[in-house]
Amino acid sequence: MSNVTEPVWMTPATLASLEEELAELVAQPDADQARVIELRELIRRAEVGPKPDDGLVEPGMIVSVRFESDGSVEKFLLGSRELVRNDRGVDLDVYSPTSPLGAAISGRHVGDTVTYTAPSGASLTVTILETHPFG
Repeated sequence: MSNVTEPVWMTPATLASLEEELAELVAQPDADQARVIELRELIRRAEVGPKPDDGLVEPGMIVSVRFESDGSVEKFLLGSRELVRNDRGVDLDVYSPTSPLGAAISGRHVGDTVTYTAPSGASLTVTILETHPFG
């Protein structure tokens, strides 16, 4: 996970799911204490409010990028796949901010062009076409 003091973006449904899991765990006398601590920390750091629609790429944003090699466009949610999978309302691919593409575009703005190294070792260039808050 990222720095323990940083907020963790998640959907409201994800937060509710984590809170439900925590409530179930603490009700069990033999609960996995490591998971209880992890859940409490995630809930404490949860950031569920809408992001500003300012063109900045950050977790919680739906992003469209164009791959310069072939002109194809990819639209996805930037966020934790682990956390977002708890929200059945998310019908987009989810890219982690720590993935090669996610890390390359995080903190950038609409119109920026960035080059990053894909897991295959290929050098890819994308242009950020659009970003807007999820939800």
